[in-house]
Amino acid sequence: MTSTRDRPAGTLHIVGTPIGNLKDLSLRAREVLGAVDLIAAEDTRRTRGLLSSIGLKATLIAYHDHNEAERAPHLLDRLLDGESVALVSDAGTPLISDPGWRLVRTALARGIAVVSVPGPSAVSAALSVCGLPTDRFVFEGFLPRRKRQRAERLGALLSEGRTMVFFESVHRLTDTLRMLSEQFGGQREAAIARELTKAHECVYTGSLAELNSRLGVEIPLLGEFVVVVAGAHVIHSPEEAEALRVFSLLCAVLPPDKAVSLSARITGLPRNAVYRLTRKKD
Repeated sequence: MTSTRDRPAGTLHIVGTPIGNLKDLSLRAREVLGAVDLIAAEDTRRTRGLLSSIGLKATLIAYHDHNEAERAPHLLDRLLDGESVALVSDAGTPLISDPGWRLVRTALARGIAVVSVPGPSAVSAALSVCGLPTDRFVFEGFLPRRKRQRAERLGALLSEGRTMVFFESVHRLTDTLRMLSEQFGGQREAAIARELTKAHECVYTGSLAELNSRLGVEIPLLGEFVVVVAGAHVIHSPEEAEALRVFSLLCAVLPPDKAVSLSARITGLPRNAVYRLTRKKD
């Protein structure tokens, strides 16, 4: 009797799906989704709706952050048995702030072919319409939920010279914009992309302070958001960068004046030097 493991291994397809407009699904993605043996979806209900809209039926299995450890071995077994599998996220390109990289890494280590079926991405879509430099950029995904951890992460980015891209939920957008303005300086250029590729898509540009003041007034607090922030114009010395990092952490729990004084004591820089750094971030 011939074992199924004698068959060549199948292929893992990483398939990009629309972030809003269903017309953005590529012809190649349609073909792959209609041909594979199994589709691993972050939310099977959402993916089933997408498939229904293009007249496809398929076998789906849930694959998300909460069951990745359990489901990955099952998917690998199916691939090793010669079946083809497509991995999709709720929207956009899988693995970009979505689960899947562990599955891809293990598949590659087992000699399984992994093929990209490119598609929409909120990251590239926002960069293309924000009016900020795009020759070099860094994707930061979602900032930490806790205020102190968020301040620590932003502190590490104070001297980042590349354009920065953040995802943010509607419930935390106001707090995040306020903290970005405080940490990077209100004059820093930025953009907010709302509901990309959807009927109510809008892109708002201006300084962080300006955008912060427009939230909930001109900028509706509804939908999905991508925040793009210009990189720093001034390159700080290691000592200055450390002082800014320490200051950003202390600011989460202390008034600015006390944070400046304590930052100077911790880093050894003169208080006036720390004060100037924190007042002119760029």
